[in-house]
Amino acid sequence: MVRAGMTARIDQFHAIAVSTLAHRLAGEGRSIIHMEFGQPSTGAPAKAIEKAQHVLATDPMGYWESQALKARIARSYADSDGLSVEPQQIILTCGASPALVMALTLRFAPGARVALARPGYVAYRNTLRSLHMEPVELECGPDERFNITAAALAAMEPAPDGLILASPANPTGTVIPPEEMAAIAQVCRARGIRVISDEIYHGLTYDGAQARSTLAFDPDAVIINSFSKYFSMAGWRLGWMVVPLDQVDQARARMGNLTLTPPVLSQHAGLVAFDCGDELEGHVRTYARNRQILLDALPELGLARIAPPDGAFYIWADIAHLTDDSMAFCLKLLEDTGIATAPGIDFDPVEGHHFFRISFAVSTPLVEEAIARMKPWFAARLAERAVGA
Repeated sequence: MVRAGMTARIDQFHAIAVSTLAHRLAGEGRSIIHMEFGQPSTGAPAKAIEKAQHVLATDPMGYWESQALKARIARSYADSDGLSVEPQQIILTCGASPALVMALTLRFAPGARVALARPGYVAYRNTLRSLHMEPVELECGPDERFNITAAALAAMEPAPDGLILASPANPTGTVIPPEEMAAIAQVCRARGIRVISDEIYHGLTYDGAQARSTLAFDPDAVIINSFSKYFSMAGWRLGWMVVPLDQVDQARARMGNLTLTPPVLSQHAGLVAFDCGDELEGHVRTYARNRQILLDALPELGLARIAPPDGAFYIWADIAHLTDDSMAFCLKLLEDTGIATAPGIDFDPVEGHHFFRISFAVSTPLVEEAIARMKPWFAARLAERAVGA
């Protein structure tokens, strides 16, 4: 029961503090490599920018929803997964973060218990708490490839009211295989667990990994997606939800009252972005190169225990041999080398003290420069630990 006047206490997003220091150091003339956020260094597709410039010059704009964009998003599910989605099921949002708030309030009441993976995206836990819901974190380690499993869900007593899935996941980049997704959906149906699936990293997978939409396994799931990652449009603040037909009216009520509409300029650009596949796939090839360069170099830095990065653009690395204070570690790395990374405590408040996350969504030359800077720094840390031992 939530008492009147009570407010939720949530944790800081520690990577923001790292980024703030990084920008201050850059202002002092330091050379900074930003690998702390999952933010593509590339801009929106060229044709999308061209369209936005035209609209900006010719259209006064106002509150508006692009029906063409909703239809195009719906068609993308048929193209990628052979799924039938009606345009009216698409709720356009101001990015994935507001979509998460709307999805949670659409499906759950205050006090609901919602399961999620640990490690997992920091905002899941904190958004649930902000809405007076209870995050129920399931520890997911190397044995589970850092992912929630059907067996873990089946063993939960009592069953949670809901589940937040992410595949590819943040911070690990791991993908849940299709057969495991099917098993998870079966457990959720049997136990009455309602699913919200965060699919913002779809389109970003490597080495044959398959990331199918949860709709292929659970047509009643609420899907969250965004133009921020694959489409390289983080600053445009445009995303969407897919909701069951019987939830459309309530979802639209939330969208209309909370945000009115997404940015009109972004909607025009987003529609064009869907037809910029060659440019966008070029970005994916860059991420794939960056990923491989890091995977080849990390053992030389003494970072041998990492999550298998099947998708997204992150490396989740165990640094227990160097520290039990990932925040201090990331700040020291930044101050000494100019490389900004994310401390593990954002994503795992229990084990994250000895993990950190590296984003490889930057250019390949910056990845190579980062490795060149990190090699002597990590060598010095290893030497210090050896002397101390």
